[in-house]
This record gives sequence, C-alpha cells and structure tokens, in this order.
Amino acid sequence: MKINSLKMVNFRNYENFQLEFNDSLNIIYGNNGVGKTNLVEAIYVLSLTKSFRTNNDKNLIRKDELSTKIEGVVETNTTNNYQVVLNKEGKKVKIDNSIISKISDYVSNINIILLEPEEQTIFGDSPSIRRKLLNIEISQLKKEYIIYLNNYNKILKQRNFYLRELYINANASREYLNILTKKLIDYGLKVYGARQEFINKINEYINESYHNIFESGELKIKYISDYNNKSSEELFNVYVKNYNKEIILGKTSMGIHHDDIVFLLDNQNIAEWGSNGQQKNAIFAFKLAEIELFNNEKGTYPILILDDLFSALDNNKIKNIVKLLNNNIQTFITTTELERIDEKLLNNAKLFNVTYGNIVEVENGRE
Repeated sequence: MKINSLKMVNFRNYENFQLEFNDSLNIIYGNNGVGKTNLVEAIYVLSLTKSFRTNNDKNLIRKDELSTKIEGVVETNTTNNYQVVLNKEGKKVKIDNSIISKISDYVSNINIILLEPEEQTIFGDSPSIRRKLLNIEISQLKKEYIIYLNNYNKILKQRNFYLRELYINANASREYLNILTKKLIDYGLKVYGARQEFINKINEYINESYHNIFESGELKIKYISDYNNKSSEELFNVYVKNYNKEIILGKTSMGIHHDDIVFLLDNQNIAEWGSNGQQKNAIFAFKLAEIELFNNEKGTYPILILDDLFSALDNNKIKNIVKLLNNNIQTFITTTELERIDEKLLNNAKLFNVTYGNIVEVENGRE
C-alpha cells in the first residue's frame, strides 16, 4: 500500500500544497512547531477521516477559512483517488469522485499505522483511551466493525434513557427493556468477538516484535471484558438480575463499553509496574506487530508514520526499529534531528524540508 501523492487545501497551517512521495522512505524534517506533524496528520485524516491529535474537526481547518480538503492517490491492488472534505457542517468522503455515504465503507481502504511518543499516555488514562485504540485499529481490518460498534452505542444510549424512564415511572413495562437488552447483547457480542480475535492475532506477533527491538522480556496483551466466555443467554440472565440496580443508577452497568486491555511484561502489568521506557517499548512493539498482522490479513503492508520518534528513543533502539523497515513498507518519518538518521537511509529517501507553512523537496542537498 502506497500513497503516491497528497494535496492539502487549507489544512492546518498549509494553504495549498501538492506533494509526491517515495514508495519507500519519506523524511520530513525541520524545527519544532513549523508543521511537520501537520503533514503526516493530513495523511492520517485521508486514511481514517479523523485526526490523532484532536477530536474537533474544525481545528483542522486553516484559520479564517470555511473548509479543508485532503486528496490523495493511493495504490493498493488498484490505484484510486481518495478525498476528505471537512467544513463547519461535517465531513464528506469520496473515492474516485464518488461520494461514499457510509464512513465504514471508506475507512478500511487505506491502512495506516502511527507511532508517536504521546501514545504512551494510554497507560495512565482511562480504559476509554485503550478502547479507542482498539476501535481505530480493528476498523481498518473489518469495515463491519464500525457498524457493530455504532449500533451498540446507539442501543446503549436508548437503554440508558429507558432505565431513567423506569426510575420515574415504576409501572412502565420492562418488556421493552428486555428487547433493548437483547439487542445490546447481540451487537456487543459481535464487537467482543472482533476485539478478542484481534488481540489473539496481535499476541502471535507482539513478543517477537518486542525481542527484535528490546532483546529481552516476554510481552503479551490481556483482553478484559464483561462478555468474556459468556453466551447470549448467560449475559441476558446477568442483565435481568441487575435491572433494579441499573434503574436506580440510570445507566447500563456492564457491557463492552467497559472493556479494557492490559499489557503484560513477564506477566506483570506494565501500567502498574513498568518504567516509562518499558511502556514506550510495549507500544512500539504493539504497532510493529500490527504491521505484520495487517500484511497477513490484507496481503499488503500498511503505511507507517513515525512521528517525532527520535525524541523518545535512544540511538540503539532507533537502529533496531529502522532495521525492521523494508522497501515494501512506505514510511514517513518526522524529525528535528536529521543527523541521527543513517546516511544509507538518507540516500534512499525522499526528503522534505518544512518551514512554517511551506514544504520544499530536497534532493542531493539542494532544493
């Protein structure tokens, strides 16, 4: 999978830029705060229709403008033109100028893996951050996953509303609650199954990825869910037993919206016992394991973004990561420290020098 070209119009601090990329390695360098991450963010948005830095799409629109457009020519088994347009009202996505009405039909087409220092925060934040990580990655492998998840969240909202209705009106029928509960379980089991399958497959690769970079320790991921090893009948019985408590609380007390994952290094929870370095290492190993999983599942390597990675790792670990890269993985590296990149890599890469609001392709030391 390769992105051949990218066009940005009124995206972040870029007014209008069109770039062509190397099939293998692209290095984006410049000082802090000039827009290096904005460029790879545009690639990410083209793939997933959302940013990894903000939940508000309006923040992506250049100041004093009404909309932004990101357009790219992407080569998979075929070559297609993809387009994401964001404005104050929402977003539109197109493939080859045809409007795609369902985001789920768009998202799974361009696969992207992001490695960036801020991802270490998943160990300190709430489980919702880790569920978001799972949702992003699985949605790229299974387009139906977004449909299952959206339907689950829709039913969950309806069920919570009806629980509050039952608290106000004790005579209201519980039959409708039974219907909502069964629908919640149905979609919840589909989401649970996809998450369990994903974690099982990641665990086939993650320990080897960890060893390739960090040389010692046994790493795996444990999936924690209320739905673990339960049938729909068993789950329904548990929900029924909790009806009175849930009516008082006014919310659904169990379900896949409470799921979590735990990274275990030598069977110890890294979030509780691991150092900052070990936590970073675990995330990097997870993402590198995904590269192999995506290639195995979809028959092509995903696009890889290494954003400001050199600020988070020492030279030895960087060398180990770079060794794992091959010409089949189109890679984008952002850095302020061009001198830390091996000269052989530089000679085979396409270089882009970024100053504020401007991008210049550099070849053989010349613009």
